[in-house]
Amino acid sequence: MTRRRSPYPYWFVLPAAVVFVTLFLVPTVASLWFSLTRWDLFEAHFIGLDNYRQFFKEPFLVQGLVNTLIYAVLTSGTKSVLGLLLAVLLTSGILWQGFLRSVVFFPVLVSTIGVGITFAALMHPTKGAINVALAYVGIDGPAWLSDPGLALYSVAFIDLWKGVGLATLIYIAGLAAISPDYYEAARIDGATRVQQFWRVTVPLVRPATVTVVTLSLIGGLRSFDIIWATTKGGPGFASDVLASVIYKQYQAGFYGLATAGNVILFALIAIIILPLTWWFNKREVDL
Repeated sequence: MTRRRSPYPYWFVLPAAVVFVTLFLVPTVASLWFSLTRWDLFEAHFIGLDNYRQFFKEPFLVQGLVNTLIYAVLTSGTKSVLGLLLAVLLTSGILWQGFLRSVVFFPVLVSTIGVGITFAALMHPTKGAINVALAYVGIDGPAWLSDPGLALYSVAFIDLWKGVGLATLIYIAGLAAISPDYYEAARIDGATRVQQFWRVTVPLVRPATVTVVTLSLIGGLRSFDIIWATTKGGPGFASDVLASVIYKQYQAGFYGLATAGNVILFALIAIIILPLTWWFNKREVDL
């Protein structure tokens, strides 16, 4: 006699499934459809792939795509390296270790818009505190946010200042999970502190590295608020990223083109993050 399987456990899945379908799956499918149309708030006309063709024909849209990749790689890579170094420092037993951890993590708690507005004032080319301080020591400070060659990198620095605390926290948790026995064995074998870092810390902290790189890349690829609060994509299109370009297209009433940009951004994140996650997991299994 076979026992009838109870449907009871499926009731636990149902609320999450409803939320997922309603808030993710339905909007995703709707976005795919509207990206193939010329639409406003009342009607839509199917135009096929014209929005995508126009997206890749417009130089400023392509520039936004390139800037997005530069910004994401730069911020995620810097957060990973600096976060690990800060985590090692803040777990080494230095003086005021707890206070310094709080200082490093504090920017994460501050509003991104507030950070952007504050740094926009600090980086003002003539009245900003940074250039005023540089002038006191005889250095002519650059136009951090209004120079086309510097704007994107200046915003990336602001993003790094705000986000490195979270990366540091993740690395601190990863370092705490490493058994002291590994370092004791390395010291017995005559390994220096630098060799212990490269041969013990870096390999064993790999799960934290995967988390930091993945979260930072996703955040960098979809970054919008800090760029809009500091430069609004300017000067010109020098610091525009996909999210800010999409927002400007919505403002201008090009809803179909903006929706196509959203789909491209979604695809870009998936194309980068999924293979990267697979590669990280494969390397972890191989180790």
